[in-house]
Amino acid sequence: MKGRVFSGMRPTGRMHMGNYMGAVQNWATLQQDYECIYCVVDIHALTTVTPQEARELPALARDMVLDLLAAGIDPRRSILFVQSHVPEVTELHTLLSMVTPLGWLLRVPTFKEKVRQMQETESSVNYGLVGYPVLQTADIILYKADTVPVGEDQLPHLELAREIVRRFNNLFGPTFPEPQAKLTPAPLILGTDGQQKMSKSLDNHIELALTPEETRKRVMTMVTDPQRKRRNDPGNPEICNVWKLHHHFNPDRVDDVARDCRTAALGCVDCKGLLADGINRYFAQFRERRAELARHPAAVDEILTDGARRARAIATQTMTEVRQRMGLR
Repeated sequence: MKGRVFSGMRPTGRMHMGNYMGAVQNWATLQQDYECIYCVVDIHALTTVTPQEARELPALARDMVLDLLAAGIDPRRSILFVQSHVPEVTELHTLLSMVTPLGWLLRVPTFKEKVRQMQETESSVNYGLVGYPVLQTADIILYKADTVPVGEDQLPHLELAREIVRRFNNLFGPTFPEPQAKLTPAPLILGTDGQQKMSKSLDNHIELALTPEETRKRVMTMVTDPQRKRRNDPGNPEICNVWKLHHHFNPDRVDDVARDCRTAALGCVDCKGLLADGINRYFAQFRERRAELARHPAAVDEILTDGARRARAIATQTMTEVRQRMGLR
């Protein structure tokens, strides 16, 4: 019997290379061996957005859905939907919050990091940010998913979900499976600055849906070997983010690029041009599929409607059981 996978992604707009290589390409692969449920988590996004940004969420979610479909998420094999289209998740979130100690939530490292990023104090942030892991747990167990694809940096989040599940099952009887981590290869994709993880908030990202010309322009801004000041200076590919990305997009050129960089036979501008060519080749079919999907918005709406219907069929059964367990018949 196939296991059931759940994973979600916040709607931040069009997908960038870090999103794809760090998560989504693995999502597509998992469809071969698992029953997969994938979600655009728009309610989660409300914890850190302004009212103006909140009004843009439907369009941002739409962009993400187009990217997921173009990247290989198959709605015939997987359930794909928008989080807020299945309201049962908010009910389960509320009920789980009744059994989750506050101390568990305040110790989550990402909570403290978010507080620092928002330049707030712990006493002034909204409850949604504090309770984020509870909603995250509700996302997973509402569908009785037993497998969650994560990178090693996300293991503490999943362990908290497992703790919440154990507590609920101890208090009210066996109801939910403890979700297991499926560690997935997630290469660290640095941004155009060559220093920090690719991120829209840092504006160091390269979106998959850019045109070839736009992609080339972004790649040409990338930082290379900082010690290489002039065209004829020999370079050190091991410290160059552009060379590292050649491993993904020009794997057959990696050794040649390294050799020519060290001997100054290849300049940084030409090296970045080769990378832009590789990225454009790699994502050419993705861009064609995405453009075709965008031309048929009604078909995308139908996919999301069907996904929400299938997700709710599972969610309503789960909530009937949860209410009975908790004496809320």
